[in-house]
Amino acid sequence: MTNTLRVERAIHRFTQEELARRIGVSRQTINAMEAGKYVPSTALALKLAQVFGKPVEALFQLEPGD
Repeated sequence: MTNTLRVERAIHRFTQEELARRIGVSRQTINAMEAGKYVPSTALALKLAQVFGKPVEALFQLEPGD
């Protein structure tokens, strides 16, 4: 799974820490998601979509074969 979290975070000028606070996770969780090492739960993906004002599909994409 790929994501555009780092790009969206930069567009909104959020630090990893600020985004983490907004959705109730640690900064390390944001870092792991951006690095593709952690796949968020549905609830977490929905919170991220809400913060960025975009549908979940705009933030997360399945790679071929996923």
